[in-house]
Parts: sequence; C-alpha cells; structure tokens
Amino acid sequence: MTQLATTLGALRASGYQTRSVKAEMRENLIARLKDGHTMFPGIVGYDDTVVPSLANAVLARHNFILLGLRGQAKSRILRQLATLLDPEIPVLAGSEVNDDPFAPISKYGRELLRDAGDDAPIEWIGPDRRYVEKLATPDVTVADLIGDMDPIRAARGGHLLSDELTINFGLLPRANRGIFAINELPDLSGKVQVGLFNVLQEGDIQIKGFPVRMPLDVMLVFSANPEDYTARGKIITPLKDRIGSEILTHYPRTTEEGMEITRQEAYLSRDGGSMEVSIPPFVAELVERVAFLARDDKRIDRRSGVSQRMPISVMETAVSNAERRAVIAGEPRILPRIADVYAAMPSITGKMELEYEGELQGAQAIARDLIAAAARDVFDGMWDVSMLDEVIEHFDKGGVLQISDGASADACLAGLAAVNGLNEALEGAGLSNPADPAMTVAAAELLLEGLAAHRKISRAESGAYGRAKPERPKGKGAGGFKFGDDMFS
Repeated sequence: MTQLATTLGALRASGYQTRSVKAEMRENLIARLKDGHTMFPGIVGYDDTVVPSLANAVLARHNFILLGLRGQAKSRILRQLATLLDPEIPVLAGSEVNDDPFAPISKYGRELLRDAGDDAPIEWIGPDRRYVEKLATPDVTVADLIGDMDPIRAARGGHLLSDELTINFGLLPRANRGIFAINELPDLSGKVQVGLFNVLQEGDIQIKGFPVRMPLDVMLVFSANPEDYTARGKIITPLKDRIGSEILTHYPRTTEEGMEITRQEAYLSRDGGSMEVSIPPFVAELVERVAFLARDDKRIDRRSGVSQRMPISVMETAVSNAERRAVIAGEPRILPRIADVYAAMPSITGKMELEYEGELQGAQAIARDLIAAAARDVFDGMWDVSMLDEVIEHFDKGGVLQISDGASADACLAGLAAVNGLNEALEGAGLSNPADPAMTVAAAELLLEGLAAHRKISRAESGAYGRAKPERPKGKGAGGFKFGDDMFS
C-alpha cells in the first residue's frame, strides 16, 4: 500500500495535483460509465429517467435540485453522490474548512503554511467527511449555514472581532471541497437563500457584513417538493435561476418496480433468518397495488402524494402479524396472507393526507376500500368470476366461513374444505398444494377477497364471508329509505 504524505513537502514531492470537487466527480463518473458500473446501486426504477439526468448534471458540473414527492428516494440519491468522490484527499491538518494544502482559503491555513512551510502537517479525509447534509426548516439561520463571529474565540485568542480567526464557520464552509446538500430547500427563509445565492454567484461568503473572501469549492445539491418549489413562491428567483439542472423524480412506474423496492427495503428477514419468511407473489403484488390505487384516489391529497414507504411499512406489518400467528400456533415459517394485510391497516392510514371527501369517510374506511380494490385487481389476473359459480352458490345457500388473522393454516384449511368448488378453483390456478397448507390458505383468501370485491359474496370486518348483501335501491332519500315511509331498505 502506498504511504500517504504527512507533510506538505512530501505531498508536493509525490506529484499530487488538486482537482475541483466538480471536476473530480465528473472524472470519476466517466470512469464508472466506461467500466459499466451502476451509478446509484439500490435505486430502482430510475435507470431510464432520473439517472441519465443526474449523470448529465454531474458531467456538466452543475449544481442541481431534485424535485419530487415524499418517498421518492431523493435523500438517498443525494447521499450516494458521495460515492463519486475520491477515496481520500489531503487537507491541512486542523483546518475547519478542508483547506487545500497548495491553496488554503482560510487565514488559519495561510498562517500554517507561512509558519511551517513544507513541514505543514497533512491529513487525509474520505467521502464521509466531505458530504454535509442539512434539512431546511424556517428557523435555520445564516449563522447555521454560513457562519458567525464568535466573541469568545476572539477574547481567548486576543483577536479583533473583524479578524477572520474569530469566525465560527457554518455548515457550508465546512463542506468546502465536498458536497453540500439541503433537503426541502423552499423552507429556508429568503435571507438564508440570499446567502446561498451569493455562494453560487460569487463563490464567496460574507459574515456580519465583513467582506471575507473565501472562494469555496463545493457542489451544491438540493431537494424539494414540486408544490413548494413552483407554486408557493418560497424560493427566490435569483437562486432558482442559478441552479443548473432541475431533475424530476417519480414513484415506481410499474408494480414490479414497486415490489422490487419493497422487497429490497422492507425488514423481512426476521432474527437473522431463524424462521423462514415466505411471501406469496400475489400478496406482494396486492400490497404494492394498494399504494398505486391510493395515488390515484380522489379522496387522497395528490399534492402530498403516497410515499413508497407505505407499501414497505404495510409489508413489514403484515409479515409481523404472520410472525405473531406463527409463534402462537407453532408454525414452522412466516407466511403472510390477506388477513394480515388488513391487520396492517395502521401502516396505511398513517401515510395518507386526505381531501375533504376522504375526511368525511375516514382513513379506516378508505384503507379497507384500497385493500379490497387491490385484491380485486390481483384476483382478476388469476380467475374469471363467471367460472366460480359453485363457490358463489355455496354462500348464496347460507354458507358462512370465518377466517381469523390469528387462526393457524390447518384450522383455516379445515373450514375452507367445506366450500364447494373452492379447491377446484385453486387447482385451476395452480395454487392448491396439500403439502403447503399455509400457501393454500393464502390463495383461498385471495379468491374469496376477489369475490367479495366483485360483490358476489360479502365480507365482514371480522373476516367472515357469507351471502352477498343486496344493493340498496337507488332514488331513495338519505339513509336508504323513502321519505314519508317507515320501511327501511
């Protein structure tokens, strides 16, 4: 392993040449593209949309902003930009602003070179110290981001307040020779945004009116919600004009992409895999479809969006409910089914911002509707309702079936065996397996949920299936009765 220089003289003798951070990221990206490496590992669904735009912004040496609703991996992308930095770069030891040993920008760095010359100590820092992130909130001040004069430091060092050595640097100067990321940019006050504008425009900072010339070498990247960024006027025009690229993120375009993200991010391997977790493909698809349907539901605020964290949380909760059942019933593995998705409703209701109509109906009712609609969509891809007359007839004749989310697979299977035509329907879809009762029960639940969603049978909140309820006659007053009559429908 090559010995890293520890003094300025040794660094100069090694032939090391400083690059600007944007040039460094650009060259490292080109090398990665030539080698065919993935630019952002773990980011799913952006290969043909967001990633090319990000690559173009880095190649163009632009400061850029990611615009997207919550749960669209904006922060994750910003953090992965640090992988485009060199493994290590040299800085003057003790510098608060990562001073370039050959061209320090701080007074501390300049005085160190003047006093120590080629013996000035060098330290090497990695990408973790060159990436600085800040969540923008209205209470963030110029001092937080840029810096402020520190009277205590002035008193201890015997400096005048106007001396640069009295500056307590903010986050932005400390990100010198690195990446500075701000999440939710529009939440910064206009005064703070002006400070950022000055860095973008002039490449320097001003503190308390003192003209401190510090040509920072930093890539500025931001994230924002499109609603805040474009409609509410919370970003000053000069700052917006100097952000080189505006990149739009989005939710998964297909359920397959969403399922891949959920599988990647959800906590599914319980206790290091001590108990096997098997997730039926149709359950995974149903969970993902809940999020897709929610994003198009008029009762849910589209401006807020439905985060990709929803299906991740729903899947984790459904698996946890199945785990609880497996532990109590002594089952050998964890296999979530439709009843477990209903048990995960708290993970749905907490991630929806409702419109007025939705508030009237309530989050619980909407969550139930979404699960039922998702079950219907998955069901339609596997069965034809017209081919399930025997199952429907069983319930029309008064048959009732109770499937509890806490009942074991063997107990549920005993009840399902009494439903005429059910096993044949499962066999036709290739989902009946006597050797795997848990999977058979999960498939049977999906079939029954689909029939209930098509109003061929009914489903109670307790999980009981029975005869389909007759629809209320139309043309009657509120509450389902004729005005002037005592007969309720």
